[in-house]
Amino acid sequence: MIIEYHRPNTLEEALTLLARPQPLTVPLGGGAGLNRPSTRPFAVVDLQALGLNTLVQQGSQLELGATLTLQAFLEQTGEDGPLAALKRAARLEAARNLRQVATLAGTLVTAGGRSPFTTALLALDARLSLIDPAAPDAVQTVELGGFLALRPEYRRRLLTRVSLPLNARLAFESVARTPADRPIVCVAAAAWPSGRTRLALGGYGAAPTLAFDGSEAAGIDTAASSAYSQAGDQWASAAYRQHAAATLARRCAASLGVPPLETA
Repeated sequence: MIIEYHRPNTLEEALTLLARPQPLTVPLGGGAGLNRPSTRPFAVVDLQALGLNTLVQQGSQLELGATLTLQAFLEQTGEDGPLAALKRAARLEAARNLRQVATLAGTLVTAGGRSPFTTALLALDARLSLIDPAAPDAVQTVELGGFLALRPEYRRRLLTRVSLPLNARLAFESVARTPADRPIVCVAAAAWPSGRTRLALGGYGAAPTLAFDGSEAAGIDTAASSAYSQAGDQWASAAYRQHAAATLARRCAASLGVPPLETA
């Protein structure tokens, strides 16, 4: 139950509010999640006035501010490097009206396993910058995978930006009941000039799954199938997801030109 709403004008004000022992105070990210029925009273800090809606290229990294909306990301980026595939995933995340208000931080805080945008960021090994209100002078950098696994522990920390590599190539494939639906299965694969390849799966569970991270792409279709061996729910059987994940993984690998592949 939300008992207080704050909209600070500076980062320092926001961190002071988040550091309060009482009441429990959390960043306002993912409003739908915060508005779920709860008997626990808490306060929220709106980040909109903090200037965190930036998008800046720093060398081979793209720095996305936490309050950048998904629609602004689509409108302010080109099609270079991994961005074309990442933008396809962003369009599947939500309809245009929702993308105009959905922020990057809110998307990651509330993302379930069916989030295509989060799946693509996981494949790219995106890094998050977090500030602990108890130690405001130190910025902590965490991998997106670690953040997704420990979201309750990070809830009071302030997510300020997300960094992703522009020197990687990204492929994204998905299947859904209709083209506008969120995917039943989606696969994102990223490949670096060094030969490193990462494969992330979406469509099932509490968060997207990292299925493969290695120095070459051999066997990523087998890895995709194995990762979804128990991925059955009301939307699809585990057998269907296994087959679809392996097929989409092979398509991603072919798109990236990262042989050899094993046949699942």
